[in-house]
Amino acid sequence: MSQTVRRAIDILEFVARKPRTQTEVGEHLGVHRSTALRILESLTDGGLARRLPDGRYAVGHRLAGLAQLALEQFGLKDIAQERLRALGERCGHTVHLAALEGGQILYVDKIDPVDGVRLYAQIGRPVRPHTAAVAKAILAHIPRAQAAELLATCDFKAYTATTITSPDRFGTVLDETRARGFAVDDGEYEDYVNCLAVPVRDSGGDVVAAVSVTALKARADLAALEADVLPDLLSTAATISKELGWRP
Repeated sequence: MSQTVRRAIDILEFVARKPRTQTEVGEHLGVHRSTALRILESLTDGGLARRLPDGRYAVGHRLAGLAQLALEQFGLKDIAQERLRALGERCGHTVHLAALEGGQILYVDKIDPVDGVRLYAQIGRPVRPHTAAVAKAILAHIPRAQAAELLATCDFKAYTATTITSPDRFGTVLDETRARGFAVDDGEYEDYVNCLAVPVRDSGGDVVAAVSVTALKARADLAALEADVLPDLLSTAATISKELGWRP
């Protein structure tokens, strides 16, 4: 990639976060302000950036239109599927992808191990929010009011001895999940399986989905999943997030 193209991409990502002055752009790139201005003017001429009345630069309307067209070509499942399949092959357990769609969290993809037991989860069906690690990973990172709305109809029914049946306790679990960076299902719907899940972010940094690895306890307990699978799971979710446009 040429230096000019690399700088142009860097500028677009920089001004996408908030409008910037020519001087701020130059300092961000580590170049003279005249060099920054030359690239900014080229981006503005192409409609990818625009100069605001106060002299700062922001994303151009043409770029916003191109981004919308791109989003229409790629769905979350299309972007994530290859990564999910590779994760499943490496870990040998079941991999799920769940997404926040409207007022529900739905399973949108599932990768079963080639030589393992197929676990219950129907694509397109809602997730049980108080038992599933993918739900916890999403609920822990969205605004509290939105999470409360999604949980308004949750009955907190007990399925196993470890199911969380108290809304207050579940709120504490979400706080712990947010601080830890990943969610846990300790046999809370089916007592013979356990699961880890991590959030997936979109281009704006919002959590819109979660990826999980679910294993039979007889094959891998939570400690084994954290030691052997969690680093790969975190890396996979981060890669999917970046392909959706997220930048740390």
